[in-house]
Amino acid sequence: MKSLAQCWLYGIVDLGYVAPNRIESVAEQMIEGGIDVLQLRAKGVPEPEVEKLGWRLAAVTGAAGVPFIINDYPQLVASVGAQGAHVGQDDFSIEDARWRAARSLSPHELPPVIGQSTHSVAQALAAARAGADYIGFGPLFSTPTKPGRPAIGLDEIQEVHELVNIPIFCIGGIRRENLEEVIRAGARRVVVVSAILQAADVVSCCREVKETLARSAITSGG
Repeated sequence: MKSLAQCWLYGIVDLGYVAPNRIESVAEQMIEGGIDVLQLRAKGVPEPEVEKLGWRLAAVTGAAGVPFIINDYPQLVASVGAQGAHVGQDDFSIEDARWRAARSLSPHELPPVIGQSTHSVAQALAAARAGADYIGFGPLFSTPTKPGRPAIGLDEIQEVHELVNIPIFCIGGIRRENLEEVIRAGARRVVVVSAILQAADVVSCCREVKETLARSAITSGG
């Protein structure tokens, strides 16, 4: 299983874009294209249904050695075989999410990964202090994935990377067309949602994003 330090491209199987009967197929295509970590996002879906969806995706990610993250339901981490959970600013605290995710794990299993969405440098610093394993930082651009959430722009990307020493995944409206601009602003890791899930060729879209990130890492030496 990859560690977060080895993860650069974060993908989300979002039921706002993907029908439940297609989640395995889409996940397999994303993994073939080079996704490093995969999250299940099922807003408004009852918890028992999220658990069933999680079982199905965990089988795909586990076979590929790709970390699997559950959005909003840290209590399901152990039951579905996920590696961790992601929470928003208005959800569980990092400490509470970690307790919920870890309470059903056996002693020999790895501690759960807990990530948090952040929308400013101050929130990013607070998440790191609270023990988050990684953060999402954004939305950089307006995006239908987060309706009503104002875009924060690119100005704070460099600063947050200088001040926060856990993996930072920039998120929000990132597409192949603006990815290089985001990288020039200081991003090293990204989450791409609608651009991948709405692509005519999911595998090729993921590969192009991953190759752009790889070229940037080689050029910057990091």
